[in-house]
Amino acid sequence: MRKFILASNSPRRKELLSNCGFSFEVIPSECDESIAEKLTPQETVIELAKRKAMAVLADNRDAVVLGCDTVVAVDGEILGKPSDREQAFEMLMSLSGKRHIVSSGVCIADSDSCQCFENTTEVEFYPLTAETVESYLDTGEYSDKAGAYGIQGFGSVLVKEIKGDYFSVMGLPVGQCARVLAQFGIDGKTKVNI
Repeated sequence: MRKFILASNSPRRKELLSNCGFSFEVIPSECDESIAEKLTPQETVIELAKRKAMAVLADNRDAVVLGCDTVVAVDGEILGKPSDREQAFEMLMSLSGKRHIVSSGVCIADSDSCQCFENTTEVEFYPLTAETVESYLDTGEYSDKAGAYGIQGFGSVLVKEIKGDYFSVMGLPVGQCARVLAQFGIDGKTKVNI
C-alpha cells in the first residue's frame, strides 16, 4: 500500500478522511501562506493547497500527499481566520443575511504527478443580531475557522441554505478527493470509479 499523507492538522479534514476509511499520516505543512498578488478565492485556494502539498512532498518523495486550503469570500473579499473575537464579530456581521462563497482547494501529488482542483459552494446566512453573534462567539468555535464559523458545529444555526458540497464547506470535498486519490492508487473503504 502506498504511503498517504495529509498535509494539514485540521481536525475536520482528518475526520472526513477517516470517516471514508482512508489510512493516512498527518504531517502539517509549514509553508508560507501569504499571497502577494490579487487572486480570486478559487485561485488562492489552489495556490495554497499546492504550496502545502509540495512542501510536505519535498521531504516525503515516496508518498502521495494531499494539501488543501479553504477560504470564505463575500462581495469579492476573502475572509481569513479571525485574529480575535472583535474581528470574528465583524466577519459574522458582514455575512448576516447574505450569500457568500466557500472555496476549498485541493492538491494531490506524488513524485511523478500533481493534480489540483477546487470546489466552490454558495452559503446563505440568516439575518443575524448582535446577540446571536455574541452567543455564537461565546462557544469559542470561531477561532480557527475561515470566515469565523464552522458549518458542522454551533455555526450550523447561522446557515439558511447551501448550494454545493457541504463537505467542501467543512474544508475537504471528499467525493472529488476520493476520485482523484483513486488515480494515485489510494482508496478508502468505498472504491470509486475513475
